Amino acid sequence: MKGSVVALGAWRGRAAVARLVDGRLEDLLVDPGGDAPLPGAIFRAVADRPMKGQGGVTVKLPGGARGFLRQTRGLRPGQALLVQVSTHAEPGKAVPVSTRLIFKSRFAIVTPGAPGVNVSRRVRDAALRDRLAGAVAGLVPEGAGLILRSAAAEAGEDAVIADAAAMCELARDVTAEAAGGPELLLDGPDAHLLAWRDWPEPELVAEGAGAFAEHEVEERIEAMLRPRVDLSGGAYAFVEPTRALVAVDVNTGGDTSPAAGLKANLALVRDLPRQLRCRGLGGQVTVDFAPFAKRERRQLETALGAAFRADPIETALAGWTPLGHFELQRKRERAPLAEG
Repeated sequence: MKGSVVALGAWRGRAAVARLVDGRLEDLLVDPGGDAPLPGAIFRAVADRPMKGQGGVTVKLPGGARGFLRQTRGLRPGQALLVQVSTHAEPGKAVPVSTRLIFKSRFAIVTPGAPGVNVSRRVRDAALRDRLAGAVAGLVPEGAGLILRSAAAEAGEDAVIADAAAMCELARDVTAEAAGGPELLLDGPDAHLLAWRDWPEPELVAEGAGAFAEHEVEERIEAMLRPRVDLSGGAYAFVEPTRALVAVDVNTGGDTSPAAGLKANLALVRDLPRQLRCRGLGGQVTVDFAPFAKRERRQLETALGAAFRADPIETALAGWTPLGHFELQRKRERAPLAEG
């Protein structure tokens, strides 16, 4: 099917949402299994003990769970504080948390402790920026800030104001609950809420029992569980997560021409953000490119930069290793698909 489709359904008993563009799976959100809190959840926690050598402190969460906060200055054992889950916890490790809270909706982000009203730089119209900023300036809680997201440019002013007001009220309510023992104050967004909040408006929303079947979503998800990725020109790659990192290996296939390596590598680079996104993979990513001339490194670097600039998940391009691999560091915003 041509155009963009968002299909809502379930996969292996968990809520799931797929975004398809011209029949290709472009993004996938699946609720993680288990009891680990979702990124974005806000807790009242209690500071425990510094972790010497690790640059942080453990905090007590409800139910005996523990978080890890990369901050020790100004904290004392037993102190109550508000923390937000920043990324998915790796199995067997403490939940990564931060004291920098954000309250995010489709049009607005409220930032307690970071004052100021700003509008996304993607909103180019200066008059519109000024009008939107002026419309919400009086809503912001004292000591907090508000950022209007790019989606606000396409919405009606009343809708933007209502959305921003709701986020400001939520921020006031949650931040007023700083005193006391460990408690969950706000759940993190599930897959369906994340899709509504962060994805572009689709041309079609498909929901109900037959939505996934109609758009062959389950088959596309199963393909993402397989390590092999077929690329153009007969090339292929393997994307394989390990406990330490995600390993990506690129092969030219049957092409033995002098340009085969570069063509295969560029094909992988163009598809790599989508592959990592849909597989829910983050952390360290190491790419073993197919053999290519060293003078072509700059071309690959430029292609990598362009590919990941368009990706919504924060990714740092670390560069080349002495052995000729390329390393990336990617935020763990999602649970690995294979863990479900």
